[in-house]
Amino acid sequence: MIISEKNDGFALFTPAAWLRVTGEDALVFLQGQVTQDLKTPPDGAAVYGLWLSQKGRVVADSTFFKVNEREVWVLSHGTASAVIRERMESYIIADDVVVDDFTEGASGLVAFGARAIAWMQQRFSSPFQPGKWLRREGGDDGSEVGFVFQGRRGIEPCWEWVSSGRLELPPVDAGETLPLQDVERARINAGIARIPYDLGPGELPNEGGLEDLAISYTKGCYLGQETMARLKSLGQVRRRLMRIRGSGVAPSVRPQPLFQKGKRVGELRTTVPLTEGGFAGFALFTLLSFDPTAPVSLAVDGAPSVSAN
Repeated sequence: MIISEKNDGFALFTPAAWLRVTGEDALVFLQGQVTQDLKTPPDGAAVYGLWLSQKGRVVADSTFFKVNEREVWVLSHGTASAVIRERMESYIIADDVVVDDFTEGASGLVAFGARAIAWMQQRFSSPFQPGKWLRREGGDDGSEVGFVFQGRRGIEPCWEWVSSGRLELPPVDAGETLPLQDVERARINAGIARIPYDLGPGELPNEGGLEDLAISYTKGCYLGQETMARLKSLGQVRRRLMRIRGSGVAPSVRPQPLFQKGKRVGELRTTVPLTEGGFAGFALFTLLSFDPTAPVSLAVDGAPSVSAN
């Protein structure tokens, strides 16, 4: 399903959370809070993981930039910094951990395609490597701390630059400026869930297919681990996030119930309009009552207008 026409250029974004966690216990504390292993990867690693509730529901997702055992930076594209800060601070008891919030004034730049990535590469002194970050400090006093890393925005590789200062679009000859709708089309085309909009506090990571990408089953204890271990043992979930395609204009109210033969079988999550008409997006379906080979409707008695793919 190709739903993005432009895949070479730049897009600016505003991080929802850009935090620095420091202190003697910084890494040990985070290791017990998130689903992914942060201790085993070497310094310089960029690691994607989740924050879960005690019942294993998704609170937030983040990319963690491991500087060393006493300093880790935390980025979230969709979950507000206040949510992640509150989560951390509620579990800091006798730990030597300090959380600094640099979200206000932070910015980000994502590069798609060889030409745009080459331009970004020239701004850093070392070659880009998947799974690792490069750091750059700017401003007269070096206060604008930034990292570049391989992002999760589409099928093709892209690189993101996030900074506590203001980033601007490159000159036109470096690449086109991509509308955010094109960035969304690329994300949906690749089947990448956006948290908390596609998968949130009511859902399990496995319902969005994140168990292999964002969860370590060998790292030891963390919040929500017991639920994840049970799911791994059972090997199945009752609901599943799927890509959808619909005709007409997507409804503005979310979540929008979806029906099949008069029975509610799921709900619509994020969508993006398509250049050829209609829309694409994600929907969360209840597997026991949903027939993936048949279309669904936006109303109990409505005509089928949405199909999973």
